[in-house]
Amino acid sequence: MKALVVMPTYNEADSVIGVIDQVLATDPRVDVLIVDDGSPDGTARLVAERTEGEPRVRLLERSAKQGLGAAYRAGFAWGLQRGYEALVEMDADLSHPPARLPALLDGLAGADLVIGSRYVPGGRTVNWSRLREAISRGGNAYVRLALGVPVHDCTAGYRAYRRQVLEALPVSAVQSNGYCFQVEMVHRTWQEGFRVVEVPIAFTERATGVSKMSKQIVAEALWRVTVWALTGGRHRTRRHHPLSVASVQPD
Repeated sequence: MKALVVMPTYNEADSVIGVIDQVLATDPRVDVLIVDDGSPDGTARLVAERTEGEPRVRLLERSAKQGLGAAYRAGFAWGLQRGYEALVEMDADLSHPPARLPALLDGLAGADLVIGSRYVPGGRTVNWSRLREAISRGGNAYVRLALGVPVHDCTAGYRAYRRQVLEALPVSAVQSNGYCFQVEMVHRTWQEGFRVVEVPIAFTERATGVSKMSKQIVAEALWRVTVWALTGGRHRTRRHHPLSVASVQPD
């Protein structure tokens, strides 16, 4: 399986090269695509230098900050056009452990979407306050309750998709642009009858840079989830998608 790790960046100069090098060393199946939204700190310049003589690293530059969802849509389109069989979401600040990348990709042998989860047995957060973890767990509990999605970490940003999922949704039709993009993607994947599984990871709070989370992003997520719940979001379009790797297996 040839996989593409898509990493959106905005002012990640302190960590981006380190995470690229760790990913390349961890799994020979993967290439890396950095999608940079015009970082003023020189992130794109550093990545461009790293691409020299390294065919497994590519850079997609955009002129301005357009949001997480827009970055992933662009990165996924780039990868699908080039024939990658799996597309991986990953942060560029080392909060997602590169060592768990093989587990995500190996999980695609029996699933269509594999999520690196903080909230299944073996998963955890590192250097988070109790309040922040409580808010995160509460938000995920609300998603499960409102939408009926049997996933413990719908907001997780470390995940691997089989290309068939992104083509079938299609990902270009996903409307959310902030961190609600993660919720909408797992919701649509589940609704369409694809199999979603979670593998445990240790999520570590970033050591450098500034978190992109904001009150507006949280508000968007709560509003969209509520609207979906009130407009039929709890119902699956089909039980098993015909393109699912596990379409003949029971839930």
